[in-house]
Amino acid sequence: MDETRWLSQREQEAWVRFAAVLELLPSALDTQLNKDTGLTHFEYFCLSVLSETSGRKLLTSELAARTNASLPRLSRVLTKLESREFITRAPCTSDRRATEVTLTDSGWDKVVASAPGHVAEVRRLVIDTLEPEEIDQLANISAKLLTRLDPDQRMLASSPLYRRR
Repeated sequence: MDETRWLSQREQEAWVRFAAVLELLPSALDTQLNKDTGLTHFEYFCLSVLSETSGRKLLTSELAARTNASLPRLSRVLTKLESREFITRAPCTSDRRATEVTLTDSGWDKVVASAPGHVAEVRRLVIDTLEPEEIDQLANISAKLLTRLDPDQRMLASSPLYRRR
């Protein structure tokens, strides 16, 4: 059995701080979006991903991959978004086994109305806290972590196509 490679003091400090960010940031984003728009961050993320696609439509499996969600989690969120008439779901015309998710005009309006507050909060919590070179470092560190966390490049952020558009 291999001996455990314990974290050094410096590594432990980095890990504990990073773990705290992982815990606190989603809640902070949820709080702002929920207060201002009635959406969770994941609901907003789903609508946002759809808003950036051709025809504002994706197969459920593609949306799950781009949002890094399990199909059951995505299905629950899509049910909520559909009840609020932000999306529609229909069988795919080219593959009846698949379901297409389409952003409605109301969903588009919700994304457009939600984006400014969300971007302001992302700026306040992350971007404006960092120096320009630290933003590049954050992008590079995140890309490296994604090579381990998403080796199949299922998420758009992991794709080489997403790099510095």
